[in-house]
Amino acid sequence: MSKTHIIKLENANLQASFSRDYKPIIMIESGDTIHFSTPDIGWGYNQSNGNRIQFQSREQEGRWGHPIIGPIAIKNARPGMTLEVVINKLRAGTYGWNCAGGRSSWVNDRLGISDDHEVTLNWKIHNIAECEIEGVNFEVEVKPFLGLLGTTPCEEGVHSTIPPRYCGGNIDCKELVEGSRLFLPIAVEGALFTAGDGHAAQGDGEVSGQAIECPMDFVDLTLFIHEELSIKYPRAYTPNGWITFGFDEDLNVATEHALEAMVELIQEQYRVNKAEATALASVVVDLRITQIVNGAKGVHAVLPHSAIKTNVNNV
Repeated sequence: MSKTHIIKLENANLQASFSRDYKPIIMIESGDTIHFSTPDIGWGYNQSNGNRIQFQSREQEGRWGHPIIGPIAIKNARPGMTLEVVINKLRAGTYGWNCAGGRSSWVNDRLGISDDHEVTLNWKIHNIAECEIEGVNFEVEVKPFLGLLGTTPCEEGVHSTIPPRYCGGNIDCKELVEGSRLFLPIAVEGALFTAGDGHAAQGDGEVSGQAIECPMDFVDLTLFIHEELSIKYPRAYTPNGWITFGFDEDLNVATEHALEAMVELIQEQYRVNKAEATALASVVVDLRITQIVNGAKGVHAVLPHSAIKTNVNNV
């Protein structure tokens, strides 16, 4: 029988990097559910009374990384298998922020705002997110998601949380909302799953460097192991459609990875050859820039539900 595990928000359950050598904070069975909350990207949580609780990584890396819950081991998970992450429930905290300008990055340099004063938008989050700019109130729709969902890479050493990888991590895809199922390659024994980086809303590209960065007051995920399914890159089944991903410093290469995976998915779904799948993709698949600010750029290909319908012709 599947179980639900509650993971406390405390230093012992937080890390700021990935390593195959990190000891799991918990071992669960395939089909089990985990409940947890996450701090904001500044490693803290602002209480309603104005007090701030500050957290730190148990690994004491000595360099900044996202505050992520983990690693969580899944019994009998082996390299070559696939981890399915079912996103049951996400509840954002009541505040968040994002910034622009004031530092050198390739985006800020191109836009000419690297030398400007950094702008910070402070958002109040409830059924909408709202902020004030020079006396004008701005509102955006709240669509919570976790920016970081990943298994641990198999390569030796300690790895940054910032760039996304073949096993997921800092994907920053706004499509991964409640009701989504994310499929991740497993590269190490136990999978060593991690999660964090709450966002209340984001545009494709995450162009300023942040979405609305917020704590997550409640996260409900169910984890399954698929022994017979082996994938090279993450893929997802979302309320909007199937998604495949690609990551690379070169946006063209990231696009190639996402497109290749989508063509393979269409081949699997519709039993057509590669050229036929590519032709179908050209008609119905959308290529989107997930994010351009994490070193390795992200591209996701979207196949909307019911975009392709089939009928068998009797000859």
